[in-house]
Amino acid sequence: MEKVYASLASIPFFEGVQPETIGLRRLGSLTNVTYKVTINGEAFVLRLPGNDTSDYINRTTEEHNARIAAAAGINAEVLYFDAKNGTMLSRFIEGYAMTGERFKRDPTAPTRAALALKRVHGLGNVFRSRFDVFAMIDTYIDILRKLRMPLPEDYYEVGRGAEVVRRALETSPVPLAPCHNDPWPGNFLDAGERLHIVDWEFSGMNDPMWDLGDLSVEAGFAPEEDWIMMKAYYEGSVPLALYSRLVLYKVMSDLLWSLWGFIQYANANPRDDFLSYALGRFENCKTQMGSDNFGWHLDMVSAGHALRTSKPACQAKERKTAARKAL
Repeated sequence: MEKVYASLASIPFFEGVQPETIGLRRLGSLTNVTYKVTINGEAFVLRLPGNDTSDYINRTTEEHNARIAAAAGINAEVLYFDAKNGTMLSRFIEGYAMTGERFKRDPTAPTRAALALKRVHGLGNVFRSRFDVFAMIDTYIDILRKLRMPLPEDYYEVGRGAEVVRRALETSPVPLAPCHNDPWPGNFLDAGERLHIVDWEFSGMNDPMWDLGDLSVEAGFAPEEDWIMMKAYYEGSVPLALYSRLVLYKVMSDLLWSLWGFIQYANANPRDDFLSYALGRFENCKTQMGSDNFGWHLDMVSAGHALRTSKPACQAKERKTAARKAL
């Protein structure tokens, strides 16, 4: 608590405020330390960065992007940001976090979340950074090597499968847009009339389909909910190639965040069982790469358009065989 009060005292906004007049309530967070701060009837959120998060998060970039999202009414208002140490103070939004359970109970959640992300993607070429899942994977591998954290024995076989995905996506590039890149359900706040999105640590220019694919995995969407989400986003008809693109990013989401989980475990982050989390997501990735439809989705994305309405059995079989050889 001394660290929390010292951090508040360093913020000009709280200059001269006595500790006994401050109300504090710990909020949920996996890597950072976050508090709801109440002073004179006003509520704020204080974010203190977690240990070693500077290894993979650029705080200067986060501040830039977070302020843009706040000005657009998507993020909470940012009142103070120290890019040197990552301390941030923002306005508290009254509402509740859209946990995975809430997503499951609320049939409107896939549509509302898709439209919230679409608002982000429509901001224009305004984010400074570039989020590239394959570059991020390389970065995380380097971090794990420095931490001397061993990977699963079959990681490099999965890595070859990821290379197949990368080549398929590169054959059909799309314009980049501002993306949140970490649409975990807890980062969506339901304020009644609209959903707000917080935590812009991983934000950057990216393929918008990454946000939808990652949201699908994090919220536990079934294929039916994926289609609801995408139809809301695209206002009706969704080409099959776009759905296949979403599926490939779902596979990459499991791989990327499994590596992130291994980093948390190696750094002895006490807030969760990160080893089980990392191994579970890794197994999900491997299962999806070995599924019957994986080769067909690769084929659809490589083609770049939706000329077919039925699965091309011969080509799908060839793609599936190639993907399994990579594994």
